[in-house]
Amino acid sequence: MTESNLLLPRGFGFGIVSAATAVEGLDAARLDDESASGLTHAGASIWDVFAASPGRIVDGTTRADGPGHLRSSANVSTDVDLITHLGVSHSRISLSWSALTGAESGNRYDRYSRYIDDLLAKGVEVVVTLTHYDMPLTVMTDGGWLVRDTAEVFGDYAATVAAKIGDRVSRWVTMNSPLVHTAYGYGLGIEAPGLTMLGESLRAGINQLVGHGYATQALRASGAQQIGIANHHTRVRPASESREDIAAAELYSILHNRAFTDPLFGLGFPGELAGLIASSPDLDFASAADAHLVAQPLDFYGVNYHHPVMVAAATDNATIPFTLVEDPAAATDDAGWPLDPSALTQVLLELTAQYPALPPLYVTENGTHTAPGIDDADRCEYVDQHITAIAAAIRDGADVRGYDHWTLLDCWEFGEGLTRPMGLVAVDPLSQDRTPKASYHHYAALIAAHRARSY
Repeated sequence: MTESNLLLPRGFGFGIVSAATAVEGLDAARLDDESASGLTHAGASIWDVFAASPGRIVDGTTRADGPGHLRSSANVSTDVDLITHLGVSHSRISLSWSALTGAESGNRYDRYSRYIDDLLAKGVEVVVTLTHYDMPLTVMTDGGWLVRDTAEVFGDYAATVAAKIGDRVSRWVTMNSPLVHTAYGYGLGIEAPGLTMLGESLRAGINQLVGHGYATQALRASGAQQIGIANHHTRVRPASESREDIAAAELYSILHNRAFTDPLFGLGFPGELAGLIASSPDLDFASAADAHLVAQPLDFYGVNYHHPVMVAAATDNATIPFTLVEDPAAATDDAGWPLDPSALTQVLLELTAQYPALPPLYVTENGTHTAPGIDDADRCEYVDQHITAIAAAIRDGADVRGYDHWTLLDCWEFGEGLTRPMGLVAVDPLSQDRTPKASYHHYAALIAAHRARSY
């Protein structure tokens, strides 16, 4: 990385991000086991049912097959050393909502508490995400995010977590990307809980935002000083210059970039999307009180970004009038994701321009797929280019305070199982041995160079 690419402000924070479901390797309920109590198994997650359904996970694995981050004290010690030697200022972890409501919740709190203490002892701040696409199965059987009551349940969960570990958490993320969880989990069925409600899934999105509001209240009451949410954003391009494709791209951009952001800043749910809900043409928050609850002041706003998208009109589909298509001119990573760091610059600047009340920004998730192995030069280049894109956005007026790379360890990538290695560290799926990749050393050098700069 060149010196010009390191022109980031003093105090800019470099971190990593992980998800409990993806890395912990604990508590996956084998729901096909007659000894388990089926769908009410204490501590079971929506991912257990999803993974037990044939064909749902690409390689047939479950979350128990992840890198076993919390499975043993040896793994915890190794991972803490890897994080420390990387030189990051902070680590964004998520908690297992499902495990923390099960019979062994006390044991899991103890594990989290020790892990947080270990990181703090090494000078690494801890950022906690309350849920990263996880939900207790018992909550799902009561309606999940399709019912408003779940929002209050989530607020109660936030209060309990804050009471247990809040004294050592520097920043809180209420939830990770309600857009992705809504679209993939409730709309298209390609992630847990596996529902295919299409446009009507937006009800789950609204209830997640209300849940964010309750969680924010609970965290504030506990004394939390830094509270935000992480939303997924992208740059949307039409597949052609036709009027239909341009309109489709505009509609998709509203769904992806505004539906879960406008309400946070008091603008309400975008009315342009009401037509996607055939049964609820006047979709909105249930009350003015809910809208106010969602729009509480935030201390920061998290931006998850991986790649841009191209959208074409689907004129024969009255329910979802757009479709994502491949950009024939775009370079892609090993999973086919388009590579365009400049789109991240545009996303950050557009957010800055669109929301006058926008708090400081963090890029809370960013990463790419490369072929298995430790020589991942493509990931090194990806990191360089996206850090440069952030620096460009800062120079043009965006207040970006930090960057989190997804992720430290090759992990269980939800519906993709173990087929998509995105970590800075390779993990042997059998021995769980960890081997730092070229990108691990590259990211460490980048962080060290930033800290060594004389400002």
